[in-house]
Amino acid sequence: MIAVVITTYNHTRFLEDAIQSCLRQSRPMDEIIVVDDGSTDNPASVVERHPGVRLIRQDNSGLASARNTGLAASRSDYITFLDADDRLLPNAMETGVRVLVAHPDAVFAYGAHRFINGRGAIESDKHHIALVEDPYLQLLRTGNFIAMHATVVYRRERLAAMGGFDVSMRSCEDYELFLRIARRGSIVTHDDVVAEYRMHRDNMSKNRSMMLAAALSVLDKQLAGPVDDDVRLAVRDGRRFWKTYYTGEVTTDALRAIRAEPAKAMRMLRQALQMSPPITLQTAAFKITRKVGRHLQRLLGASGADWRAPRVGSVRFGDFARTMPMSHSFGYDRGKPIDRYYIENFLQLNAADIHGRVLEIGDNSYTMHFGGAHVVKSDVLHVDPDDPNATIIGDLSQPGVLPSNAFDCIILTQTLHLIFDMSAAVAALAEALKPGGVLLLTVPGITPVDRGEWGSTWFWSLTQAALAKLLAKSFSTADMALETHGNVFAAVCFLQGLAKEEVSDQKLDVRDNAYPIVVTARVVKDGLTADQPGSRTANVTA
Repeated sequence: MIAVVITTYNHTRFLEDAIQSCLRQSRPMDEIIVVDDGSTDNPASVVERHPGVRLIRQDNSGLASARNTGLAASRSDYITFLDADDRLLPNAMETGVRVLVAHPDAVFAYGAHRFINGRGAIESDKHHIALVEDPYLQLLRTGNFIAMHATVVYRRERLAAMGGFDVSMRSCEDYELFLRIARRGSIVTHDDVVAEYRMHRDNMSKNRSMMLAAALSVLDKQLAGPVDDDVRLAVRDGRRFWKTYYTGEVTTDALRAIRAEPAKAMRMLRQALQMSPPITLQTAAFKITRKVGRHLQRLLGASGADWRAPRVGSVRFGDFARTMPMSHSFGYDRGKPIDRYYIENFLQLNAADIHGRVLEIGDNSYTMHFGGAHVVKSDVLHVDPDDPNATIIGDLSQPGVLPSNAFDCIILTQTLHLIFDMSAAVAALAEALKPGGVLLLTVPGITPVDRGEWGSTWFWSLTQAALAKLLAKSFSTADMALETHGNVFAAVCFLQGLAKEEVSDQKLDVRDNAYPIVVTARVVKDGLTADQPGSRTANVTA
């Protein structure tokens, strides 16, 4: 049996997202337990939509106590703890359990995570630090490198036997537990991305002074009783690590605020100086020097040219010295087109949204590739009534073609620009999504125009600003996450028809908003999350 304990304290606005991430696990959950640690924002209103989710209420006692409450209530073999403002990816529990089964001595297994913003849009690639030495010494020396607690799957009985979480700790309770387990037992890791950490203004980890004091107290506990020299040296290194980390963050934030909020910036600098004067001064000097360097570069390049560019007359054009592209078909004849690299990365990062009933335009290849077993029903919209894969026939911009409130997800890649009345098409997409359903949309920016069948209807190229205004006519701007993908090098390669296989990921991944090859948008329709049956009575424990 497998359990997830979701702890919440005034994070009801994120709770539905957290619960949905548990319900979408590739290995179905046996227990989903929500522990309300004295919230005032009514988490029961969310839990009651899910009859299989159990709610336990307690007076505000802190995160460690809330997790222990969930631990005591569970009867599963494996357990994970998820904060209400974070999310699990569909493979989280299946992967963690598989690794633990392969390592029967391990108390827990941890994996990789990535960051999302307050709206749920992805902000980073994979974050994972492997085990490179004795786990206990590594945790002492380099801090809580596991970083995100929701990536951890525990053996529940072993965790309970070790006493669970230390309720005397108001923060860093996970770090203390990891050290306690690593000192007495075994831990293992894998590098699959299994969780998403949401960055928003209410994060507990933003209180840097509190977090630093807690981290240092955890390290001090390790010196109680006899310890060997390796541990003493590791604790010394760990104290330096935590001071550098938190003091550096406070100093950096202070420098960012110094122009707009000088009084706040000065308070933060005083706070940083109290934490560590040398580190504050070192960080400030480094940041200021780097900023001055960037300013000089801008001044030197004020004429519009990069100051590092070759001199006029010395540019070597090489294979690009041609007036015809290397490929007339976007690079398909050479490999994978460069725009498809950006499109498929976008869909991969948002694969958790591709579930339930899914609509795709033209064919369902992306639906099945990225949604897989999570897709209950796959629909294909096509204008050609003779297309064998089409389940819906018609023009997206015409009213009545798509059913209303029908789809959990709509995938629309590089198609909207072929419709002259894009506003009507976007309105139809919004109407077709269920409340809480997700539109995964890509449009071209810098691009060749098709020389074949699509050339006569290739009406538009869009910037991020244009797409945002277009979507805002039919969707709430609070539920949009738009990004541009590309740079001048990638754009030149794409225009020439080079394939992805001919260009390094490192160069393609550099983003310059002035050269958008592809603009992507993840848009959520207002309302309850998709697949929700409505309000029901919650299973509540006082």
